[in-house]
Parts: sequence; structure tokens; C-alpha cells
Amino acid sequence: MKKLILLFIFSISFACKEDKKNSKELPLIVKEEVTLKYAQGFLITKFNTFSILEIKMPWPNAKQPFKFLLINKEDAAKATILRSEYDGIIMTPVQNIICTSTTHIPALELLNVEKTLVGFPGTDYVSSTTIRQLIDSGTVRELGKNEALNTEVLLELNPDVVIGFGIDGGNRSLETIKKSEIPVIFNGDWVESSPLAKAEWIKFFGALYDKEKEADSVFNQIEEDYLKAKKLAQNTKSKPTVLSGAMHNDIWYLPNGTSIEAQLLKDANVNYLWSSTEGSGSLKLNFESVFVKAKEADIWLNPSNYTSYQSLKNGNENHILFDAYQNKNIYTFTNTTGATGGVLYYELGMTRPDLVLKDIIKICHPELLNYYEPYFLKPLK
Repeated sequence: MKKLILLFIFSISFACKEDKKNSKELPLIVKEEVTLKYAQGFLITKFNTFSILEIKMPWPNAKQPFKFLLINKEDAAKATILRSEYDGIIMTPVQNIICTSTTHIPALELLNVEKTLVGFPGTDYVSSTTIRQLIDSGTVRELGKNEALNTEVLLELNPDVVIGFGIDGGNRSLETIKKSEIPVIFNGDWVESSPLAKAEWIKFFGALYDKEKEADSVFNQIEEDYLKAKKLAQNTKSKPTVLSGAMHNDIWYLPNGTSIEAQLLKDANVNYLWSSTEGSGSLKLNFESVFVKAKEADIWLNPSNYTSYQSLKNGNENHILFDAYQNKNIYTFTNTTGATGGVLYYELGMTRPDLVLKDIIKICHPELLNYYEPYFLKPLK
């Protein structure tokens, strides 16, 4: 339930430093924190004429949050704003936006605001057919690379907001943009620790577009479908053993037991052979330890970026020694791509964990979900 707290506010201190005398009082307002069921990296506090968006965890171990004022033009015209109190002021609904990760794109489509996207770095990585049409028509401009954005083009586009991401906030291009008084919000969806928490960041985009109800509706459906699939899988008696990852430079990289990938495997009710491990990153193991444990694994999911049995063999001859290789029981999302080669899973998987979970269930429990065809995961070629 939403928590309502009545606050008496005689002045919201919207006055500019140099114009405090002209500050206008706003009436009694209602403070309301938007309900978030899973996400912990952001918070939205709504008032009757504006909202405050707080990014609590833009990257791991961030030392301080970022606060943004969201207000429509009509209400903004009634009072000036003390900009020093916020990391950015955004007029809503947003009319022009720049995103810097393919994971941001699905939310725009689900909220039917994809036409507000005006620029993106690395457009070849975009898989969405709708966004690709906008790219091909020149509506969405190429901005180079995320770590070195074409600031000249970006400033020319003059977006209402730039949605960035970073491992530590050290992107010089984004710092240049902020100095130009274009708000930059670091999206921390990738820092969340559960599939549904990542998906709930659609509510972040809902706040930018005054589409909170639509965002709630979309997320609620994703959550319902995810939990329904999870419940279905828990009723199965068989739990196939699962191997993941692959060798690179004599090191086998695979998900640790507390990772998002491992949580999806757990919810699909399979026996992931490294489910008891912990850590903040991928496990890095030698071949021998993986072989002893997973030689007879029933299914091999996501063998890194290898696209075929031949490429997997070429990558390391030892890959062929596993039963899953011999039995041709390997599945990958790498081959499900857009027109220019962007991997669809990297774009949509975070927003639609319900589809990812159903894919795993269908592969590992083929007797379930009779009419479902895997969306991301396909047999290795």
C-alpha cells in the first residue's frame, strides 16, 4: 500500500538564489512514496505539483544518492527553482530523451514513448524493429560510444534528459553534458539483485513521462507471469542438472550462486551445479574443477558468446568432452539477434524476466508450457 504523509509546507524553497523575494508559496501538499515491491536502487516521492526522483544506487558502492526534481511546465511557471538543491530539474512529460544502454529501450516501447528517443550510442546494438526503423530514418542519431559520446551531436539534439549508466560515474562525456545544464540520470537497474527488481525500473521511466499508472500495469503483468511460471516449475519432480558458461584463455567463467542467472535457474526448479557459491562477480574456475562436477550435466545453457558447436570446439577442445556437447543439448541466447547483430537478450531480457524464466522452464521441463516457444534461448547451431 502507498504510504501517505501530510506535510505542512509554507514554502518549498523553489526561489532562485538571486530572486528569493519573488518566491511563491505553494499550498498544503500530500507526500506519497511510490510503492516499489522489489527495486531498491531508486525512490519516487510524489507531491501534488511535483515529484522527487532519488537514485539511491547508480552503481555498486555509490557513496551518495542523486536527487532530481520532476515538474511539468505549468507548475514550474508558478515558482522559480532553487537548482542547487537538485542534481537536475526535468520538465515532465519528457519530450526528447537520449538513452545509453539497450536495456533502457524496452521501457520506452512498453510505455509507447519510443518516438521520444532522439539519440543513442552504438545503434548497431539495437535489436528492436521499431527503434531500428527510427534509426534507419535518421530520427534517432548515432552518438558514438558510451564511454566517449559525441557531445557535439548530443548538445545539438538538446534532449530533456540523458539516461546514462556507469560503473563508477567517471564518464567524462556525461560530465560535459551536465555542465551544459542537460540533466543526466545514472540508471542503476543493472545493480539490482533480483530479476523482478530489475524489471521494476520501468516505474522509473513511468515517472519521467507522467505514465505511472501505465508503468504499474506493465510491471504487474510481468510480475504475475513470472510468479505463475515459477509456481508451475516448482511442481515438477525432475530437476535436470545444468552447466553454464565456457572457457576463455584457460579460465571457465560461469554465474555464481547469488547471481541473477542463478536465481532464474532456481526459480525454474533446476539443479544448477554451482548454486551454493557466493560472490559479486562471475566464478572463475579451471577446466578440471568444472569437468569433474559437470561432465554428465543434462543441459548446458549459455556457453558464453559461442554461436555454434564448431566455434565452441574451436574455442577450446575440452568443451567437446561434456555429455551435453555430445548429446547436442546446449542452448544459447547469442544467436537471437536484431537486423544489425544486436543480441536481443541483452536488450530485452532485463525488462522481461518472465520470458527468460519461461525459456529456461521450457528447455529444462519440456512437458510444461505446451504452447510456449522459447523467446531468447535457442538450440546451439
